[in-house]
Amino acid sequence: MTSYLQKRTLFPPQIATAAHPQTGIIVVIPCYDEPDLVGSLQALANCKPPNCMVEVIVVINSSEKETAAIKAQNETSLKAAKIWIQQQAASFQEAGEEPFIRFYILHHPNLPHKHAGVGLARKIGMDEAVYRLESIGKPTAIIDCFDADSQCANNYLQAIEQHFEAQPKSPACSIYYEHPIEGTAYKQAVYNHIIQYELYLRYYVHALRFANYPFAYQTIGSSMAARCNAYQQQGGMNRRKAGEDFYFLHKFTHSPHFSEIKNTKVIPASRPSHRVPFGTGKAIGDMLESKQTIYYTYAPDSFEDLKMFIQKIPNLYNIAQDEKKIINYLKTLPPSIASFLTANQFVKHVVEISNNTSHAEAFKHRFFRWFDAFKVLKFVHFARDNYYPNLPVGEAAVWLFQAHFKEEVKPSTTLKQLLEQLRVLDQIKKDKG
Repeated sequence: MTSYLQKRTLFPPQIATAAHPQTGIIVVIPCYDEPDLVGSLQALANCKPPNCMVEVIVVINSSEKETAAIKAQNETSLKAAKIWIQQQAASFQEAGEEPFIRFYILHHPNLPHKHAGVGLARKIGMDEAVYRLESIGKPTAIIDCFDADSQCANNYLQAIEQHFEAQPKSPACSIYYEHPIEGTAYKQAVYNHIIQYELYLRYYVHALRFANYPFAYQTIGSSMAARCNAYQQQGGMNRRKAGEDFYFLHKFTHSPHFSEIKNTKVIPASRPSHRVPFGTGKAIGDMLESKQTIYYTYAPDSFEDLKMFIQKIPNLYNIAQDEKKIINYLKTLPPSIASFLTANQFVKHVVEISNNTSHAEAFKHRFFRWFDAFKVLKFVHFARDNYYPNLPVGEAAVWLFQAHFKEEVKPSTTLKQLLEQLRVLDQIKKDKG
């Protein structure tokens, strides 16, 4: 048993059935107050089989203080999933075939209220995946994250397998996604809101790339995967009630081999939800409740200032032992970033980083460990609150196309068209830093 399994897990192995020796992918799905868990399971079952065996671990979960209505929904999901799994097994048996994919359910209805949430549910399932993969000697096999309200392209499992085979050094990856932006499943207002919210998600990552921030990636919980051994080396999944995906995936983005899968697609739900404090569902729900029709996002000025700062970082190494020179360096930066850095003890940290590095490249690497994705997000919030108020996401996206991609946008271009153009660019990776 690995050190991680001995020290970092919350439960012993929970699935009695032994893992198939050819298991290469385990998909983990947290399920809380989800009305269509079976739909997501069916989407995975409909995938073209990869060469390896696949397992799916569903973690139906709720807090010890959960409402009766949500516990009832979870029980309904549990019963429906069990029936569906039995039917799946029967259909393979009737056909005389061995299934390429096996489904298991873990039910945790009374998790500690302090920690209960999506992060803890993912951790429970991913830790179980570690037990199973280590038991068959597959430490480099893949633990994949999916959601109980998501769909996927039918090449999803094949694409994951092929990606990690082609990139044997990749510890983890993000996976391309697209929310539904039209249809009859929701009111048109929901689609209008999700268009703007996804536009914001893509705008933010590309704006960071415009600023030359080196670790700008999408971090969507239903659209990420990691190798079993890399998952353990980075300490596993956190127990955050929201934003667990952001913190988890950014543990890996500093690796030169972090990667992206762009030749398949996860389809997260567009429905409003208040299951988590922030995120897609919460944003859509808030917009509907407030009758807000415009989604606001961070001003381009924040990323212009960030770009100026990042361009000057190489100059830091030569002055990193001289506090007066560092203070003078701060005076050359835009006020927004200078104020933020000062408030975050920039001088002290630069000296400390310099004391622990012996050459410029090591200094830069360690510096970005301090000025990480979370600190960048804090800067953007600081700039928003003190310098540059938010503006409509459509205006921000137009700036992005002009400043980053060097493409003009016609005045008649709709928000949906802007999003569709960004989706295309994301798939072909047309960044011009």
